[in-house]
Amino acid sequence: MSRYRQSTPPADAQQRRSAKPVVCYNVEQLPQYDHSFYQNARRELSKIDEVVIPPRDGAAFKVPAGHFFRINSTQGPQVGDLNLFNANNLAERFYSGKTRQLHASHLTTGDRLWSNMPNLRPMATITHDTLDWYEWDEDGASVHDVIGTRCDPYTNHMLHKEHYHHCCHSNLTRALAHHLHCPLDKAEPFIHDVMNVFMCTGFTKDTHQYFMKASPVRPGDFLEFFAEIDLLGVLSACPGGDCGSSHSDDVTACYPLIVEIFKPTLEATTSFKEFDLSGYNESHKG
Repeated sequence: MSRYRQSTPPADAQQRRSAKPVVCYNVEQLPQYDHSFYQNARRELSKIDEVVIPPRDGAAFKVPAGHFFRINSTQGPQVGDLNLFNANNLAERFYSGKTRQLHASHLTTGDRLWSNMPNLRPMATITHDTLDWYEWDEDGASVHDVIGTRCDPYTNHMLHKEHYHHCCHSNLTRALAHHLHCPLDKAEPFIHDVMNVFMCTGFTKDTHQYFMKASPVRPGDFLEFFAEIDLLGVLSACPGGDCGSSHSDDVTACYPLIVEIFKPTLEATTSFKEFDLSGYNESHKG
């Protein structure tokens, strides 16, 4: 809301404001979430890998298609910033904006993480969320948002004139560069807007500004995904810890996150197949 409004409301202002909202996408046409398939597949899992994400740092992990991965809270309340890539083609990556449009501002079980255009297909499906009880609080906040972009050193320097190197953007850049064995400046352009795992956020009711509050996550909580394609994940343990006070500093208490990779039984996933790439012919004809 502008503090510098100069225009006088027209006579029919209230009529214009009273137009009924319309949901942008008819998601009933999307591939349906097959709850029984995913729950049956997760019933018997074998752990095949584990990656520790140190506080105020990042790490990469790989998940084969048809496998599960969990992001776990371990020693204390901690938020994580997640990037996802097609492990065989880094040009295909998580598209938070389209995911937000197709599902909601905050994600939970049954929602999917979609890839960018021209691919536009599900990369991962959320199959279990131990924080689904939180729903929406009296401030209008919920968890696991796809609104915020990630804390970054450029905005931090613009606002505070500081050179801080453990913002989530930097953590993700270092982790991806380490995985790819490439220079930081080659990895950075691949870093994209994140899913804020465990983060509790919303918009203020008066100014409609993006806000954060202390995450309700506790040790033992986890968010579980099913990999719809071969995935390369990169996760940052945010320097803001539970994001209840600040971020982009070394003051807040921070804790490690653990990513676990699980293989289901072959019998439980016999019907699994990857989603097709977008069927649009990419002609862009006028």
